[in-house]
Amino acid sequence: MTRHVLVPTDGSPLARQALRYALREFPDADITVLHVVDLFEPTYGEHQGFEPTYEHMMGSAEWYEATERVTDAILGAARDLAADYDREVATDSDIGDVDRIVLSYADEEDVDHIVLGAHGREGADRPFFGSVADTVARRASVPVTLVR
Repeated sequence: MTRHVLVPTDGSPLARQALRYALREFPDADITVLHVVDLFEPTYGEHQGFEPTYEHMMGSAEWYEATERVTDAILGAARDLAADYDREVATDSDIGDVDRIVLSYADEEDVDHIVLGAHGREGADRPFFGSVADTVARRASVPVTLVR
């Protein structure tokens, strides 16, 4: 029986779909929504209304404030979505390499299932799923459900 589900999120529609899936399919499990600020994504936050500029250089006070606003919005939306299902979710966030943090979090926090959104990719030079989903699916020590 699944006791603790991790749902990594970037706030995208696909990530929200993954959370909906987890809320429906694991009604008795604790669910943690994890948002990781991706240091290697130059367009981080653009889909949340944050447009990085020179003043928002990584590591600056403005950058931390902006990423905190984006993270708060993403996790707030996750809590609101859970409330639509009469559920509560735990939320957490971190900054760094998304793949590494998701995998470490799952191991360290006694997660026994991961649910995440995955974009289907085409072409021989691309992984079948997005790079984060591909890495997590291949390296996780627990079952992973990819939602498309």
